[in-house]
Amino acid sequence: MTGYRITPARVVRAEWHKLWTVRSTWITLLTAAALTLGIGVTMGATYESGGNDSDMDVVVLTLIGFQLAQIAIAVLGILVTAGEYSNGMIRASMTAVPRRQPVLWSKAVVFGAASFAVILVTALVTFFAAQIFFSGTDQAASLGDPGVIRAVVGSAAGVALLGMIALGLGALVRSVPGAIGAFIGVVLVLPQVLTMLPYDVMEDVVRHFPAGALTSLNSAQPVPDAASPGVGLLSLVLWAAGVLVAAALLLRRRDV
Repeated sequence: MTGYRITPARVVRAEWHKLWTVRSTWITLLTAAALTLGIGVTMGATYESGGNDSDMDVVVLTLIGFQLAQIAIAVLGILVTAGEYSNGMIRASMTAVPRRQPVLWSKAVVFGAASFAVILVTALVTFFAAQIFFSGTDQAASLGDPGVIRAVVGSAAGVALLGMIALGLGALVRSVPGAIGAFIGVVLVLPQVLTMLPYDVMEDVVRHFPAGALTSLNSAQPVPDAASPGVGLLSLVLWAAGVLVAAALLLRRRDV
């Protein structure tokens, strides 16, 4: 029976196999990559020096497609967890791993690593492709320029962490539509509502919400009224960790 022992490596391997054998994984990641690359190349091909976009940060302008790609990654993160509750596969997963929590941690590790790798490669390819068109303009840049490589990697890390937050929400809500609604509410709607409140402290609070933290990560130049890149990354890590820990605690107490 020792050959059938449940080990962390085997649980991770099982989740890796599940992730890449589901058609939605390939479709979603390819969609995210295509949107980022297509929009980035379009911005480069249509750019003219001195135009309306001349004051934009080069990394923000190049990776503006991440605004759509991050939604695709978030949906995939939700499908990784809430999708199993929808199709009933979660019962088989929890039967195979009775302790339950290793399943969630393995999903997070596999999804986080896969999404970050795909997004980072996409960001680098998009940057180099856009620079073919930006050459000779005021947006010409290289990875060696101050802040550029940090912003490219930071953008990829930020989008991957948003996906981790979505994965945790999927495990909490256990419903694909409900988790998507919760993600949109927390990431997009709630910060806008908080900024309307007549309290100065709300600006500092919103700065550390996921969308505000991501803003500080994806720019090569300092962003006015935004947290520093290090603080922004820490905020996203804490958001992802908090949601995942909450999901793990409820997973331990609730029935499948």
